[in-house]
Amino acid sequence: MTSTVDRDSDGMGRGAGRDAQALDSLVVRFAGDSGDGMQVVGDQFTAESALFGNDLATLPSFPAEIRAPAGTLAGVSAFQVQIADHEISTPGDAPTVLVAMNPAALRANLGDLAPGATVILNADAFDERSLAKAGYGVDPRADGSLAAFRVYEVPMTTLTVEACKPTGAKPRDAERSKNFFALGLVSWLYHRPLESTLDFVAKRYASRPAVVEANLLALRAGWNFGETAELFESSYEVPPTRLAPGTYANVTGNTALAWGLVAAAHQAGIPLFLGSYPITPASDILHELAKHKQFGVTTFQAEDEIAGVGAALGASFGGALGVTTTSGPGIDLKSETIGLAVSLELPLVVVDVQRGGPSTGLPTKTEQADLLAVVYGRHGEAPVPVVAAKTPSHCFAAALEAVRIALTYRTPVYLLSDGYLANGSEPWLLPEPGSLPVLDPGFAAARLEGAAGSDRPFLPYERDPETLARPWAIPGTPGLEHRIGGIEKADLTGDVSYDPANHSRMVHLRAAKVAGVARAIPLLEVDDPGAAAGEPAPLLVLGWGSSYGAITAAVRRLRVRGRAVAQAHLVHLHPFPANLGEVLARYPKVLVPETNLGQLVKMVRAEFLVDAVGLAKVAGTPFRIAEVEGEMLRLLDGGARPSDRDGGVRR
Repeated sequence: MTSTVDRDSDGMGRGAGRDAQALDSLVVRFAGDSGDGMQVVGDQFTAESALFGNDLATLPSFPAEIRAPAGTLAGVSAFQVQIADHEISTPGDAPTVLVAMNPAALRANLGDLAPGATVILNADAFDERSLAKAGYGVDPRADGSLAAFRVYEVPMTTLTVEACKPTGAKPRDAERSKNFFALGLVSWLYHRPLESTLDFVAKRYASRPAVVEANLLALRAGWNFGETAELFESSYEVPPTRLAPGTYANVTGNTALAWGLVAAAHQAGIPLFLGSYPITPASDILHELAKHKQFGVTTFQAEDEIAGVGAALGASFGGALGVTTTSGPGIDLKSETIGLAVSLELPLVVVDVQRGGPSTGLPTKTEQADLLAVVYGRHGEAPVPVVAAKTPSHCFAAALEAVRIALTYRTPVYLLSDGYLANGSEPWLLPEPGSLPVLDPGFAAARLEGAAGSDRPFLPYERDPETLARPWAIPGTPGLEHRIGGIEKADLTGDVSYDPANHSRMVHLRAAKVAGVARAIPLLEVDDPGAAAGEPAPLLVLGWGSSYGAITAAVRRLRVRGRAVAQAHLVHLHPFPANLGEVLARYPKVLVPETNLGQLVKMVRAEFLVDAVGLAKVAGTPFRIAEVEGEMLRLLDGGARPSDRDGGVRR
């Protein structure tokens, strides 16, 4: 099937002069040095596709070093996006298009490509010195190593410098715009509308008119090269997706999470305070919240992780929604203050955007390895609810849910995201304001002098009979004077108490309060088409966090092939939904994919005594669909179970 899309008046509309072949999906990866602007053009190609109406999912990849040597494998930055004419849940397993700005970008990404993929090379970068820096002894363009792909060599640097001559820029300055040449070429090749990119360039570089002019000239040069060079045998188009009506935004997980926190504070009618120390990959939440002072948001960039969480807890004591954001190393440092929040029984939201560990680990890569740390990683008996987001846009709902639990139960709550969700993006249907939950902070009321009952002493640890939450009394409220601190408090009065019986009672009450959260969270839903007919699938795939996308896509693939598979995904990880044990008991085989060495699988095996099998991955990258699909087939077809040799985790 082919379709023709008309150009607009300046020759830079959605289409080209020739017919375009229709594709149902496309996976594009831009790759180059960290200074080549690959994240910028990847973002813009994504924005163009979002405006065109495609469903999409992205996977940015950053170097771990701030200034890795140019032209080396360590310095390669990449941005992958899948666009489709149907609903998708991942950025794709293998790129069908690679734009490589230098030999290092080619070498670092070549092994990921799909057979027959299109490879577009910046031919100017393949000189002897650059090849050597990338570790090539022989030019890969000449040794047959690219024979499996459709390779197009384009002198991007030369053409960019030539296009920018009217600006009077020096060649070295002009060549910095070669990323926009690449974007213009790929946008022509796949019929992307450029209006959003034109606006982006004009706004982002408004203070530097020469840069605006150079980037736009390079963009047009790339587009025109595709149109006139006759290098490509065809151009292509991915038709728009049929989406539900409404207003959509293309959001990253960090942006959606920040917006969710703002919405939650608004719905509760209280100010939002963020105490945070910058750390990859959580820093963008701080950056985003700092833009929204008009919504009662205060952001405090602390000198360290401990100061950040201490300030957030102090804000909660003062009646604000206290939030702190971090990643794994910060969780280690914040744990004592989170234990203090457990003892004080004050609301606090702790956002953990997970990354590869331990220690500094892989700061720009993703992992789900903090689950056991956030569930169990505090001294003493200090239980804390844990909520996990599953997609970039779901970070908004997960933030609302974490705040709801924190306010209702007067407890710190962990909200788990990860690097994949934080930096990845997808279209999100903006919710109607009226659909958001109303959150009640339930502050204790002031006691009016002479009013009935005002002579009764205020009891700061007198609990709500349903939630077991203690009163949230704002300092300075008449008649509600009380003391707080880390030393154990007496039940009801809050006086310092060393009584063994009182300590036992308080420990049990705090544990019962957190366990009671299970009564107010949804039961676990299972996607199993055969269950209604009394024929449950032989395999349940249980996931959490960012494994959702790959699991969902793998389940769909197997069902298309006629295989019966059930899927369930946990948002609440502590406490578990009340029906999780009953769900697990229905299935003879349970698979738990997670990007760690098997943390959730340990929890469900210990809690419910089920022979669940884990699928582990700790490569700093999310699951590919094929990895989950292959393990599902192995279990369905009776392959050897790994539980006999490695504790239920297949690596």
